[in-house]
Amino acid sequence: MLRLGRREFDTHEPVIMAIVNRTPDSFYDQGATFRDEPALARVEQAVAEGAAIIDIGGVKAGPGEEVSAEEEARRTVGFVAEVRRRFPEVVISVDTWRAEVGAAVCEAGADLLNDAWGGVDPGLAEVAARYGVGLVCTHAGGAEPRTRPHRVTYDDVMADILRVTVGLAERALELGVPREAILIDPGHDFGKNTRHSLEATRRLDEMVSTGWPVLVSLSNKDFVGETLDRPVKERVVGTLATTAVSAWLGAQVYRVHEVAETRQVLEMVASIAGRRAPAVARRGLA
Repeated sequence: MLRLGRREFDTHEPVIMAIVNRTPDSFYDQGATFRDEPALARVEQAVAEGAAIIDIGGVKAGPGEEVSAEEEARRTVGFVAEVRRRFPEVVISVDTWRAEVGAAVCEAGADLLNDAWGGVDPGLAEVAARYGVGLVCTHAGGAEPRTRPHRVTYDDVMADILRVTVGLAERALELGVPREAILIDPGHDFGKNTRHSLEATRRLDEMVSTGWPVLVSLSNKDFVGETLDRPVKERVVGTLATTAVSAWLGAQVYRVHEVAETRQVLEMVASIAGRRAPAVARRGLA
């Protein structure tokens, strides 16, 4: 059972996490939700389309203009409070690696801290424990925040992913983060080249076998673009194909830009797997 905020999710229940970037320079939407009004409209649309989690980020993942902790908090804390007020049942996640920002958003009502940079600030897990919120434990290959990988090598990329993510999850549990609120993430593109991310996807069942819920952040990423030789705006089909494979192998949470399309993919895979009945069954019965 996965428990986040007021929500509980069964072991095989797929969960959609919608991305809402409070940045002027995000790689995909180019700042479309930087201002409050379009960002709140995006939350409303994502919830209507089936997102159970809203993931709010105040700093672009890639290189760019420096964003201080104070500026990151300014972009996220008030927005978290407003989303909490308007959507009391939605799970609010904040994508941050900084403990001080984590504490501020938890005070404002966040339910989950999405640590995409793999514990670079050990204090973030302590914040999650102190506030009793969830934590995403990600493999980033030891990379510093907002840096791109350069000639990264692994003897066995999945072995390293398992060592790091399970280690972070076990530390979080020891600190007092609720076990049912800890997730692990292979960190596609983070500290990895395209072949590493493809292998991580292919072997995702090894992460699922650890017993920790697995989150994947695949949406329109560079490994999809390089695999298909497609620019950022033409990666949706590749993303959805990767989503289907990840669902078949047992991932549970999907961090995405395209909520409605992802929901259809997840429902189709669940039906093929026998975990979901068809929405309509008329063929051959009339």
